[in-house]
Amino acid sequence: MFDELKRKVWEANLRLPKLGLVLFTWGNVSAADRQAGVFAIKPGGVEYDAMSPEDMVVLDFDGKVVDGRLKPSSDTATHLEIYRAFEGMGGVVHTHSTFAVAWAQAGRSIPCLGTTHADTFYGEIPCTRDLTREETETEYEANTGRVIVETFAELDPTAVPGVICRSHGPFAWGPDCDKAVYNAAVLEESAKMALYTLQIDPLATPAPDYIKDKHYLRKHGPGAYYGQGSN
Repeated sequence: MFDELKRKVWEANLRLPKLGLVLFTWGNVSAADRQAGVFAIKPGGVEYDAMSPEDMVVLDFDGKVVDGRLKPSSDTATHLEIYRAFEGMGGVVHTHSTFAVAWAQAGRSIPCLGTTHADTFYGEIPCTRDLTREETETEYEANTGRVIVETFAELDPTAVPGVICRSHGPFAWGPDCDKAVYNAAVLEESAKMALYTLQIDPLATPAPDYIKDKHYLRKHGPGAYYGQGSN
């Protein structure tokens, strides 16, 4: 049961170290099957090269394990809050990728300085506020998800498919886990490019809105024309 979903999540998790987004066990991918009312996620603390598809853990949207012999990732509650709030999302990724974490530790949103960023993220990648002491000491992982949702109160999570959590690191999402991994990789590259740009010129400013609009909208939305007819 859920073999296809578990294999897909396993394969997506294996791409994280290949893309240089994680060291050791510092990350996880999940994928949702909303029709079945479940999502699968990496087991907590298991090395990537030691995992098999059978090790993936399947939960319902109440957070109850419905299939799997191992404990799910400690970040499961964060993934769950994202799925509950962002209805169109079918995959979530969390990493501790270096450049995104650097921005998170600085407490700064990642500005959209050029077209590479704008192709995927429609504007800056926001940084959440810090969790309070109470939020940290009670339901930490769930509250991490809630502060992400709070940050997107006036943002479209489809147009900005990622966030950096203050003092912590990035989460990204997408319509499926493959796209979520892609968005996580683009988030990291955008963080790297922004840092280098501001090292070259600390006074560099965000790209003009008309440039951001052109590069985002040529790939996304009803007028998209980039590529061979598929986003």
